[in-house]
Amino acid sequence: MDQTVNTAALAAPASNLSLWGLFTQADIVVQLVMLILLLASVWVWTIIIEKTITMRRVTREANAFEDSFWSGGSLDDLYNSEGADPAHPIAAVFGAAMSEWKRSVRIAGLDVVNTAVKERIDRAMNVTIMREMDRLERWMIFLASVGATAPFVGLFGTVWGIMHSFSAIAAMHNTDLAVVAPGIAEALFATAMGLVAAIPAVLAYNKISNDLSRFASRLEGFGSEFSAILSRQAEERK
Repeated sequence: MDQTVNTAALAAPASNLSLWGLFTQADIVVQLVMLILLLASVWVWTIIIEKTITMRRVTREANAFEDSFWSGGSLDDLYNSEGADPAHPIAAVFGAAMSEWKRSVRIAGLDVVNTAVKERIDRAMNVTIMREMDRLERWMIFLASVGATAPFVGLFGTVWGIMHSFSAIAAMHNTDLAVVAPGIAEALFATAMGLVAAIPAVLAYNKISNDLSRFASRLEGFGSEFSAILSRQAEERK
């Protein structure tokens, strides 16, 4: 009779299997792991939302800029309106090339058809593309890191929690399921949180990386086309 009463008393505090109950009843190390994974998950979703909004915005701005660029208007007017103070990546690439072109044509006696001028323009655009892509790729390494490490962090919490549960079971000399189950559930909850953080991070990293690669190719393609246009204009000035 006494053994039955003691078992019930031991099982009662651990009988709350709600998410909050699993957290509050877990060992302090497991709680710390859960908090880290929760913060990582929140930050992952913050990055996902921010990157999604940013990619839609820069794509929309690039479409509008290219419509203006290929409309046949004056490049100088387009530079004055968007290139001189660029607000988005493709305008920054255009502005860098136009700035280098304008500096070159102002130099008295300089042959703008020569290879050095073209190389400077191409270099200015390439540097700008790298700088703009670095800005767009900010925090991508965090998504990759969470996707790769969160399951293992959660597994560490699970292993620690199971070790702690087994130690408690050994101290109580009781292997009743009512005593064992809550501790195991608390430990496995850490693994679940690791997967909750990792899965969106991996999926988002793959999707956003693909979008960034396509946008980088778009900037490089625009740079090549614009470089050819400036080369033709240089030959016409000759």
